[in-house]
Amino acid sequence: MKRIAYVSTFPPRRCGIATFTEHLLNSVRIAGKRRDVDPVIVLYNETDGDSAYRNDPKFWPLPAQDRAAYTQMAEQVNRSDVSVVVLQHEFGIFGGEAGEYILDFVHALKKPLVTTFHTIFADPQPPYRRIQQQIADASDAIVVMNRQAISYLTRAFNLPERKIFYIPHGAPEPSGEDRDLLRRRLGFEGRKVMFTFGLLSRGKGIESVITALPGVVRKVPETLYVIAGQTHPEVKKREGEAYREELKEMIRRLGLEANVRMIDRYFSEEELIDYLTACDLYVTPYPGMQQITSGTLAYAVGVGRPVLSTPYEHARDLLRGCEELLLPYGDTAAWERQLRRLLADEATMRQWEEKIRQIGAATHWPHVGEQYLKLFAKLCSETDDDAKAAERSEGEVKPIVPVSR
Repeated sequence: MKRIAYVSTFPPRRCGIATFTEHLLNSVRIAGKRRDVDPVIVLYNETDGDSAYRNDPKFWPLPAQDRAAYTQMAEQVNRSDVSVVVLQHEFGIFGGEAGEYILDFVHALKKPLVTTFHTIFADPQPPYRRIQQQIADASDAIVVMNRQAISYLTRAFNLPERKIFYIPHGAPEPSGEDRDLLRRRLGFEGRKVMFTFGLLSRGKGIESVITALPGVVRKVPETLYVIAGQTHPEVKKREGEAYREELKEMIRRLGLEANVRMIDRYFSEEELIDYLTACDLYVTPYPGMQQITSGTLAYAVGVGRPVLSTPYEHARDLLRGCEELLLPYGDTAAWERQLRRLLADEATMRQWEEKIRQIGAATHWPHVGEQYLKLFAKLCSETDDDAKAAERSEGEVKPIVPVSR
């Protein structure tokens, strides 16, 4: 196997797919002790431009809204020494309706293609169905980060199960800093800290947790709920900071100013790992049960923190055997009861911490990189075998078949 080409966004762009791809590239490189420079076919938009990628030979910039560039890039890959192409697929990062421009790339590509689907629907609707069907058909292998997604894909797109591989969402290990020192540095000393991280939007269900907090604080007054992250840029375009202000008003109305801390800024990955390591409980109260992948949940479990969540798709898959930690969205009484129980009972929290740590150990990036590397090697080996078989076939003297008259 020579070079591996990654198709994705990439840092410095602030995007979950970009961060995922950076980790994937590095973990595969380390797992395979690779010395070749693996290129990143990096998507960029007009707002950001390509200046961050222009002078680094590792990057092959691809303007997301330039349709002709997709076919041109596929032809460049076909002429190169790239052995396998890895596509990180999310509808919103490519040009055209629902990101349909990426179809021009996959149809023109003549190299083995591995696609990681970051969004998968149980019952895909137009225009997503058509686009995902064509990508799935063009891919030599598909990676999913949720075991339930395998049946979704086989049913929706009539795919053979042998084409689909489950590899968990990669996650970092806990911070190396002493946890007590870390908690003091972050102002968590003497507090029972709940933590939610991510781009702020109404789809995160944060108000449901705030509604349950007064009853929690009455029993565990040292409770602190930390809500970290900027408002989602698309939400900000539509409604400014209306949702953040609504949450702040709710906090004031319920008298929770001393128990809720909202941090409105971008968090580096190092900071996020520190906050996850230092918190007592990670909370994902999402209302949408169809969410197939949650990067923040994957990180919390990878770091080994106990989690309380609604039972959306990724949570049910990743937290198998931990069903006590899954609560219905909007059931204030159930959330209040379980939050009070967990935050007040250190022995129970330690038990959950150990169980989550065991689950998270299998998701650390070195393990994930090894699994991707094995998949790439398998595909390249099969491609080589097919090429050799074709060469042998071309060199064989074919028997003369008598023609019946």
